Amino acid sequence: MSESAERDARHKARMQRKKAVIDEKIAQARDEYGLLLVHTGNGKGKSSSAFGMVARALGHGLKVGVVQFIKGGMSTGEENFFRRFPEEVSYHVMGEGYTWDTQDRQRDIDKARVAWAVARDLLDDPEIGLVVLDELNIALKHGYLALDEVLRDIESRPEHQHVVATGRGAPQGLIDAADTVTEMTLVKHAFKAGVKAQQGVEF
Repeated sequence: MSESAERDARHKARMQRKKAVIDEKIAQARDEYGLLLVHTGNGKGKSSSAFGMVARALGHGLKVGVVQFIKGGMSTGEENFFRRFPEEVSYHVMGEGYTWDTQDRQRDIDKARVAWAVARDLLDDPEIGLVVLDELNIALKHGYLALDEVLRDIESRPEHQHVVATGRGAPQGLIDAADTVTEMTLVKHAFKAGVKAQQGVEF
């Protein structure tokens, strides 16, 4: 048997063993309910991943609610796109821009509280299958919102409803409450090499 054929045979045997393990795990996973997902970390892709889930949810006929807590100082591609589906996506841009631009903590707190009132309405709506709380982690990190209130409202949502919270610096209490947590790790970013933010990539 040639070296290539032996390698192919070892690969097939390894994949057969792996398939048996994965099939068993799939067979044991029987629970189904609304999940709380947290996307955090310093790397790029937290919001992008959440909006990918919006597209996925729409593909399955789910209605979606979006609340953006910090963003709002500029138009984004995802907002421009998902506003094309007003019957399926309830889209709310509630912030006024990055905290280093606004420079007004009390106003940021007021805006975050108004945004949370909108989020609470979405979380109370059994017709909505997915709620995206974009940059919620930042609002919690800066103390604009009370974590216990946020967790209480998320916990009281309809049983089938999924929630995604994005942003750097997710507090430990939110991480503990979540079903799935992903930390985006920064390895390399074009901005650090002097490349400005570009349409379709950063916004």
